Amino acid sequence: MPKYMISFNDGDMTFPEEDFPAVGAAAHAVMREAFEKGHWMFGGGFMGFDARVVDANGVVTPGPIAHSDVHIGGFCVLDVTNDEEANKWAQKFAVACRCSQEVRLIMEDKLQDEMRKEFK
Repeated sequence: MPKYMISFNDGDMTFPEEDFPAVGAAAHAVMREAFEKGHWMFGGGFMGFDARVVDANGVVTPGPIAHSDVHIGGFCVLDVTNDEEANKWAQKFAVACRCSQEVRLIMEDKLQDEMRKEFK
């Protein structure tokens, strides 16, 4: 099945700090539903903007690769049937997280799928 990344930008979640536990509980409820239905692959939120860049020679420099005022605040990767289903999950996360979600189709990689089976 196709895989989709659903994400939101840091700063998009605007609600009073005291609502954070309720937002977290709502997001975890959607996550649990995705697990139960076999769609959840991986996801999480990011703490801060301390990215680093590692080049082909192993040299590490402060990141990000390209400067941007936009930073991903959190994301998940779901394995679902099609765009419509991915959009429905994004809507559930938009409600839970109180902000719009971006949906991106992840390029299919059959060799990766074969390796996943081989090393499981």
